[in-house]
Amino acid sequence: MAAMLAVDLGLRTGLALYGADGRLVWYRSQHFGTRQALRRGVHGLFDAHPEVTHIVLEGGGPIADIWLREAARRGIAVRQVAAETWRARFFDPGDVRGRDRAKLGADSLARRVIESSGAPRPTSLRHDAAEAILIGLWGVLDAGWLESGPGRARG
Repeated sequence: MAAMLAVDLGLRTGLALYGADGRLVWYRSQHFGTRQALRRGVHGLFDAHPEVTHIVLEGGGPIADIWLREAARRGIAVRQVAAETWRARFFDPGDVRGRDRAKLGADSLARRVIESSGAPRPTSLRHDAAEAILIGLWGVLDAGWLESGPGRARG
């Protein structure tokens, strides 16, 4: 069975896993203290989730290279997306001006995705996990795994 892993890149990483039906399965924030720890973590994550056939990454640089190398080694399809691209699909331009406003919008829409997917509700939702949820939603829509999402964010 196919699955898509969405990653908000960084040593503090947001992760979200979507099933082949386009529904959010789980999400979390994970802190990797160093690039070496990240390398081990990426390897372990893919080992723990062999159903992952696709990943969508937001970001680039040396941290993205770690994910790209491991995905290539395992034959996992990769899509990289800029924040501006996925945000444009879900937010009006005025809604993402300013860091705090963008985070609030991401949190609100991510909670709607969690609710509509039936995934466990968060006690707290870190912004990197919320963004990973939306990166993944963009990914499943772009791949055609879902026909539509929950709509544009409401401010």
